[in-house]
Amino acid sequence: MKQSVYLAGGFESDWRDMVVITTKNGYEFFVPQYRPTWRWSEYGAWDIHFIKKCDILFAYLGKENPSGYGLSAEVGYAKGINKTIILVIEPGHPKSSYFDFLRNFADVVFDNLEDGIKYLNEF
Repeated sequence: MKQSVYLAGGFESDWRDMVVITTKNGYEFFVPQYRPTWRWSEYGAWDIHFIKKCDILFAYLGKENPSGYGLSAEVGYAKGINKTIILVIEPGHPKSSYFDFLRNFADVVFDNLEDGIKYLNEF
């Protein structure tokens, strides 16, 4: 059975494309950036639905992500429903010290995207 991965994180870079292109395990990806609607009133329902459906939540907090609050909510929800969580917190985020607590919710934590992708490829 093909496993599925939900990609949680900011929209400010092409990090999701890098994950999808360089992952070799044939995962099905749920990508919030490409959801069928951009109406904010429907955003949360879409996220919750696909977090429930995924096997793995891959969360990337890049330094260009302005807040990380949405990512934090997605990680917390995924942990609450017993999903596997791969978390990448890039050094240099202006609020990185606030996310130390978030590390406790992840199954594995990396400090760069390449190592997170490598782990996903080997999972």
